Amino acid sequence: MELKSEMDIRIGIDIGSTATKVAIFYGEELERVFSVPSGWSSVETSEKIKKDLESEGYNFEHCKVTATGYGRVSVPYANKTVTEITCHSKGVQYITKNKDFTIIDIGGQDTKIIEVSCGNVENFIMNDKCSAGTGRFIEVMSNILGVKLDELYGLAKQGEKVEISSMCTVFAESEIISLMGKGTAKENIACGIIDSVVNKVAGLASRSKLTEEYFLSGGLCASPYFLEELSKKLGSKVSTHELGRYAGAIGAALMQKI
Repeated sequence: MELKSEMDIRIGIDIGSTATKVAIFYGEELERVFSVPSGWSSVETSEKIKKDLESEGYNFEHCKVTATGYGRVSVPYANKTVTEITCHSKGVQYITKNKDFTIIDIGGQDTKIIEVSCGNVENFIMNDKCSAGTGRFIEVMSNILGVKLDELYGLAKQGEKVEISSMCTVFAESEIISLMGKGTAKENIACGIIDSVVNKVAGLASRSKLTEEYFLSGGLCASPYFLEELSKKLGSKVSTHELGRYAGAIGAALMQKI
């Protein structure tokens, strides 16, 4: 197989707590994106990505690699490491072609609100003390209900929300089990779960000074229902894009100069 040895191949690797996203640029063009589970070892995940890409013909001696995300220090072959705040800003600018917006990044373990003005990060707010209000919270709750994530969103859309008042994932889990024991309809519980996350994310986002344009990144951007509910709660449209979950990886790749 012919090696891709050109010097203008840039690779961004965003290692999150649950998924690792990869973006590859050939010159100024985004060549491809893909994701893999982060697994228990970020180092092993990053090495597997390298091995798989090498088998496809990528020569890492000539590729420029930038790592970001909470596991960015676990990519030994990276030429550069950059915080996810900066990378998400760069990535969303590439995706939207806009310079002014507020990013709502819902990850597996934390939620970030990133204010970008004239292409520069002006401020960010982060909630990482508890997994409530994150993708992990939804994943745990869907497991309790015995449904897949897509099914959870479908049920939630059909249901009438019940209040999930607990701020802690552990207590919320007990609350949901109690509701199930009382015979509460599964779709109503699902609706309450999504509403709980929407409320927490909206509460964090409402602290942003830039509220004219919101962009949702992270795994939840693939759910139209969540996007719709978050927009309602904020009283302002929240947009996203099919590349939204790859914003960090795209921004990381763009941190390297050709």
